[in-house]
Amino acid sequence: MPLSLELVFIFILLIWLLGITFYFLRIRKQYGTFIDGSDKDSLAGFLENVTHNLNDTKKVLKETSIRIQKLEDDGMLHIQKIGLLRFNPFRDTGGEQSFILSLVDANDSGIVISALYSRSGTRWYAKKVLLGKGEEHELSDEEHKAIRLAKNIKKP
Repeated sequence: MPLSLELVFIFILLIWLLGITFYFLRIRKQYGTFIDGSDKDSLAGFLENVTHNLNDTKKVLKETSIRIQKLEDDGMLHIQKIGLLRFNPFRDTGGEQSFILSLVDANDSGIVISALYSRSGTRWYAKKVLLGKGEEHELSDEEHKAIRLAKNIKKP
C-alpha cells in the first residue's frame, strides 16, 4: 500500500515538531541554569542582580587598587638596597678588616655605617644619607662606593 502524500507530510511535520520541542526544552533548561542564583525568576531580575554584583566588584577593585598603591608608596621608603664594602684604611694593619655598610631605600636615602679597624681598636661611624649624598656630614669615597654597590645589586 503506497503511502499517500498527506501521511508523508504529517510524518515530516511530527519529526519537525519533535525537533523543535527538544530544542525548546534544551533552551529552557539553559535559561533555568542561567537564572539560578538570582532572587527573581526573570531575566530582568537576573540582569539586575548581575549589574549590582558588577558595581560591588568595581568598588572593591578600586579600594584594592588604592591600598596597593599605598603599599607601593610605603615600600619605597623601606630599605631596598644594601651595599657592603670591605677595605684596609691603614697601612700598618693587615687584611681588609674595616667595612662600610650602606642601607638605603629606593631613593638612595638611609644610613651608612662605617667600622674602621686599627691596632688600638675599632671605631664606628654612622651618617645619614639623603638622595645618595651625606645629609649632615660629607661621605668618603669608600662610602660613596658602598652606595654604588648597593645600587648595582640586581633583584632576582
